[in-house]
Amino acid sequence: MTIRPLRILTSLALLVPACYDADQPAADDGSAGADEGDESTPEPEGEGEGEDVPEIDPGAQLGGLDDEFRDAAEEFDVPMQILQAMSFAETQWQMIVGEAEFDGQEPAHGIMALRGEHLGLGAGLIDASLDDVKNDRRTNIRAAAAVLRSYADDLEFDRADLGAWAPAIASMSDIAVEDALVSYIHHDVYGAIQGGIAVQDRAGATVAELKSEAHVIPDFTAPANPTLAPGPDYAGSIWRPSPNYSSRPAGTPGQVKMVIIHTCEGNYSGCWGWLNNSQAGVSAHYVVKEDGSEISQLVKESNKAWHIGAAYDCDLNGGKECGLEGYNCNNFTVGIEHAGFASQQSWNSNLINQSAKLTCDITKGHGIARDKYHIVAHGKLQPYNRTDPGPNWPWTTYLNKINEYCGQAPAPNPDPAPTGEIIVDSNAANNDPAKAKMTASANWTSSASTPGYYGSGYWFANTSPVSDGAEFSFYLAADATKTIDAWWTAGTNRSAAAPFVVFDSAGTKVGTVNANQQVNGKKWNQLGSFKFKKGWNKVVVSRWAAEGFVVIADAIRVR
Repeated sequence: MTIRPLRILTSLALLVPACYDADQPAADDGSAGADEGDESTPEPEGEGEGEDVPEIDPGAQLGGLDDEFRDAAEEFDVPMQILQAMSFAETQWQMIVGEAEFDGQEPAHGIMALRGEHLGLGAGLIDASLDDVKNDRRTNIRAAAAVLRSYADDLEFDRADLGAWAPAIASMSDIAVEDALVSYIHHDVYGAIQGGIAVQDRAGATVAELKSEAHVIPDFTAPANPTLAPGPDYAGSIWRPSPNYSSRPAGTPGQVKMVIIHTCEGNYSGCWGWLNNSQAGVSAHYVVKEDGSEISQLVKESNKAWHIGAAYDCDLNGGKECGLEGYNCNNFTVGIEHAGFASQQSWNSNLINQSAKLTCDITKGHGIARDKYHIVAHGKLQPYNRTDPGPNWPWTTYLNKINEYCGQAPAPNPDPAPTGEIIVDSNAANNDPAKAKMTASANWTSSASTPGYYGSGYWFANTSPVSDGAEFSFYLAADATKTIDAWWTAGTNRSAAAPFVVFDSAGTKVGTVNANQQVNGKKWNQLGSFKFKKGWNKVVVSRWAAEGFVVIADAIRVR
């Protein structure tokens, strides 16, 4: 997979905001200024003035990184690929300084996102200062390798077997919720190994690379097989309900007026897993994955998620909505967490796109003004101990995209379907649910790493002799013969004979086409013409192919 040169992102394990769940205002005199929350004129400016902060060339950040991973791997007898994958899953290969986003949890540091006891243990094992482990990239990698080896020393396994390292990796993750830990191991860490990562500088030269090894399977609990259901409020999300919520209060204090933008200070799986943990006492309505390829909904928008620990002070927000002065901010807001860190230097463009599309949907549903006073940074409303989403969040671009998606000319998909055609995308938010839908089990991994995908990302899974296909379904009002095209991202780790199995609405198989996904990416590829019946027909991307590869489920076109 290739990460575009201008958009590296970041992530980690489990830091989340403190909960503040009092329904009553801390002070409710209602006199601190007029309510000016009904303005409708969009304001493209972000939290600051002027344009977004220019992005930094990855070549300036990542030079020599492969050598540093290689040296640490040799020194501590840990596979280089494991260190690379863990780091990418945690920080997308950025040096970060995490914030303490949840009481009792330590902030993470460095390219390996070391925190708490792992930070101190690593420093001790390599006889380095905590400051060096936190701030020097090579030292941070060495410390993480030493800690991982210490866990491996307690286990008996073949260290040359990459899949066998999974339990040791899990021990370093600090993720307590089993579903989230399984997702972290299979999708985040080993997904990076299976798919590969290559980061290029602005001149197109590769500056850091994890080569694809699609055959590697983690020796760890397999993901649960049930199909992931969409969220109740946003079709492009996966429903992972959290127990940490309460009812909104009646009247004006309970009417949704704002969207609050957060960073998890952590990795996607760790973030939604912690927010689903009843012991955490915190939650958010949504969590967006580092590359924007997946969104989890945790709490219904009609309910109150516990995502901000502040009473509302309208003086912090331009004197807007002062009728809510003193009320708990959770009462009247929808919270969106983004996998990543307030200190990271750049954000993946697809994360920004998909978050903007989600925020557009929320503002439409609740009549929220689309400006910097109603789409607000967590740190703006809680400045005494929060800074997220940080100084490099591209506010100007973000607000412009929200208005673009909500306007007359939303950002188009590549090669949009002419009238009469049906396109079924891998992201439900891009589909008309009356005639197009896509489902996949938890064994499939969402991604947007390889460029050239249709819509906003794709799903991939390892080839295996199992019945576990990704299903693209489409509705026809009458019997018809239709031509089916498929879109995928190509790569050497893809199957050369990915099975596309075609069924009519009666469940009768009407054809199978084996497509070579190593070539012909970034475009529509004709699979053939088939006779379909009235109702819901489907095309299934099967995993049942020669092992050691992955299959891609991106989009199909019916014409």
